[in-house]
Amino acid sequence: MTTITSSRHARASRLSPHAAARAGGLHPAGVFILLAGAFLPIMDFFITNVALPSIDASLHASASSLELVIAGYGVAYATLLVLGGRLGDRYGRRRVFLGALVGFVLASLACGVASDVGVLIGARIVQGATAALLIPQVLATFHHVLEGERRARAVALYGATSGIAAVVGQLVGGLLVSADIAGTSWRPIFLVNVPIGVLVLVVAARVVPDTRSHHPVGIDLPGTVLFAATLTALLVPLTEGHSLGWPWWTWLSLAAAVVLGAATYVVEKRAEQRGEVPLLPPSVLRLPSMSRGLVMVFAFSVGFGAFMFVFALTVQNGLHANALHGGLAILPMALLFFAGSLLAPRVISRYGRAALTAGAIVQLVGLALLVTVLVANWPHVGLWAMAGPLALVGAGQSMLFAGLFRSVLADVPAHLGGIGSGVLITLQQSGLALGVATLGTLYLTLGPHDVAHAFADVEYVQMGIVALLAVGAASLPRFTEGTSAAAPVVDV
Repeated sequence: MTTITSSRHARASRLSPHAAARAGGLHPAGVFILLAGAFLPIMDFFITNVALPSIDASLHASASSLELVIAGYGVAYATLLVLGGRLGDRYGRRRVFLGALVGFVLASLACGVASDVGVLIGARIVQGATAALLIPQVLATFHHVLEGERRARAVALYGATSGIAAVVGQLVGGLLVSADIAGTSWRPIFLVNVPIGVLVLVVAARVVPDTRSHHPVGIDLPGTVLFAATLTALLVPLTEGHSLGWPWWTWLSLAAAVVLGAATYVVEKRAEQRGEVPLLPPSVLRLPSMSRGLVMVFAFSVGFGAFMFVFALTVQNGLHANALHGGLAILPMALLFFAGSLLAPRVISRYGRAALTAGAIVQLVGLALLVTVLVANWPHVGLWAMAGPLALVGAGQSMLFAGLFRSVLADVPAHLGGIGSGVLITLQQSGLALGVATLGTLYLTLGPHDVAHAFADVEYVQMGIVALLAVGAASLPRFTEGTSAAAPVVDV
């Protein structure tokens, strides 16, 4: 079976993108157009942060309303990701991808022309929901169609896309807001999605193959509702709590999240015992690659989310740089993250788990040097002084991130690829939110007294997380040359 599938992929790689898609394969152009589709929603999560002051001035929004502009997108995104993977498995991943992309473009247009903050919040929720349906189809298609080195490289490129989108979101957001095109202020940060999204839509319809699970299952309504309620009860107070002063309902909501999470587990376990395929199959979550890898992806995301948040505030508020310069400051990390992600599949295939440990150590060294530079030279810290340490951070992150994504999906059956992808990205998204809510709150509490040491204290926690990941990499499945030899090596 592997020989037949590999032969089909080899033939598809020699065809035109459209012909390859019709043959059930994925041309390199198809890989990149799927990544472009994923890039927009990920970038949109970060691009809005730099525009909040302009939105406030334009729409006269309250502080809690501005938080909901961010939280509405993030909560809808996180709660529907697993459902998005299930829908793609059942109804066809290309169909769901294209439909979700249409919805995302229309929601972006609605955001760009919003007349008041209520309309903007509603449109952002729709944006997040459509993004949740779109994103899982990318990894699931890679998991279903590609093999060996091509799959590993595509997944690594997805990881690179995630990291680059976060930085580009800040860069593009700062640039567009500063440009104030035709007096439109913040609106172009959403309107830019429309022409790009339409282009991706037209090309994707021709170059993305139509795949679905060979064993489609029904929608697990009780599990979906409980899981969505659990994440909502967790992420809303974590997002809104700090700006509102942690009122009583935030603590009640967090307590409810624990109860709802336990109820979700019980319902899903019983559904699987009855022979059904629940939204979150416990048997899949118990696979070694999932149970170990997901914990590490979550921990990594907590540190990454916190870093992006506190570094931007440190540069903009502490060093008094504008949003555009804040994005440029982190560019060395982004460039090395992208370059390292391209090399990661071959390095991991050759050196296995040791490559992940080495990546964690490089990141740890970069973070330590960055803290040293900031604390020793504060407040006279130039962008060039931070470039070297940030480059090390990006290089180390790329190896660790690519390996973790590869590990999580390693044991997941192809017909459950959508579920596995949805769970993976949900944990990643939840980790980002938790990192901002916890370590970001620590930074905001300490920042008024000493910005440099507030940054250092947060990074000491992140360094502890990275050190644990360096050790924990030994528990992940082995990466061998045989894994990547199953299919011809074709650049994606």
